[in-house]
Amino acid sequence: MDDLLRDPAFWTVALFIVPLLLKVPIGISLALSAVSVAWFWDMGVIMTSYNYFANIAKFPLLAIPFFILAGNIMDKASIADKIVNLLRYVFGHMVGGLAIAAISVAVFWGAISGSTAATVAAIGVILIPGMVKAGYDKAFATAVICVASGLAIIIPPSITFIMYAVITGVSVGAIFAAGFIPGFIIALFLIISAYISCRRKNYRGEVFEKSWSEFFRMLRDAFWALMAPIIILGGIYGGIFTPTEAAAVSCFYGLFVGVVIYRRIGWKDVYDLLVETVKGSATIMFICASAGLYAWIGSTVGIIEKSANLLLSVSSNEYVLLLMIYIILFFGGMLLDGVSMLYVFMPILTPLMAQYNWDPIWFGVMVTIMVAVGTVTPPVAMNLYVGCRISNITIEELTPPVIPLMIATLLALAFLTMFPSITLFLPRYLGFL
Repeated sequence: MDDLLRDPAFWTVALFIVPLLLKVPIGISLALSAVSVAWFWDMGVIMTSYNYFANIAKFPLLAIPFFILAGNIMDKASIADKIVNLLRYVFGHMVGGLAIAAISVAVFWGAISGSTAATVAAIGVILIPGMVKAGYDKAFATAVICVASGLAIIIPPSITFIMYAVITGVSVGAIFAAGFIPGFIIALFLIISAYISCRRKNYRGEVFEKSWSEFFRMLRDAFWALMAPIIILGGIYGGIFTPTEAAAVSCFYGLFVGVVIYRRIGWKDVYDLLVETVKGSATIMFICASAGLYAWIGSTVGIIEKSANLLLSVSSNEYVLLLMIYIILFFGGMLLDGVSMLYVFMPILTPLMAQYNWDPIWFGVMVTIMVAVGTVTPPVAMNLYVGCRISNITIEELTPPVIPLMIATLLALAFLTMFPSITLFLPRYLGFL
């Protein structure tokens, strides 16, 4: 027991977990633990300030505030409204059509905004009331939006992918390309799950007269919205600009559409958009800097090596080890946000990646899927909290309909784990690998 209390690795973990359980903000908990251990064990506490700065002084991270701003601009420009109206018209008449439309909108919005909570807010305020009005249970409607919004960090551009690329050194463009097909596969699994639930509960579609003229009117109305992911992703994969430059382009495109085309953004709104972007970016960067500091101390005191050896000692079977990793990430997602999960767990998982020759691009997509699952696993389930606020229901009411959809996501993860070539097909085709 005395040896344990003298072990800096023990205190690195304890001084992080205890404040976290006491609801101290995650960034403060990480920094408090790292600085305390560095000071008490004389590990060069003077270097913490340099390390803190170095964790965020990285060019790829510049894309994060731009993508956050782009998402805010496109939300204010009501781009989501145009896409929702179009997809409701296409799918709304089917059994479970509005649920299918909601998942489809989440796929599209994921190609614009890399934030899951922002996606819930953008499409939830439109689709949840519409689904309830059509006879869907409010909790089920909210669950569909909350779980499907996790696609926002799997379909590129993704803030989580950018963070993973910064931590592991992989190409941002390569992991963006790798997320595309898995995102659509997960969406398909979610659609199947939602359809089964809707058919069992007899959630019928909307009744309205359909015509080609009305369809083309809606398509024309949504044209500028549909062009957004084409410009952003087409520019990246076409080699026109880097992901960071694409983030800046998306901001200017959103302003053009919002101010000139749809005329939903006034110059007075720009200030509010910038304020919201600064708040969101500052939160992410603070967590990023604190988590990087924690990872540095964790590596210094041997947490990473000990944890990796412990996992390797359990089983030499790579699929058993992957299952253990997924379980750890599942429970980690209950307590940590996505950025913190990557900084806390990736230093531990990177040696295992090398041990079993797992492709870091493929593994990054698998980890990100688990991060997406973490957005709907309480107590730290930001998507559920946003959904509850929109629907005015409790977490307890929302959780039961979330479970089948979460299981569908995990089944998709299992499928993608068994066939890594599916994830790596597009990066190879585009010449990233």
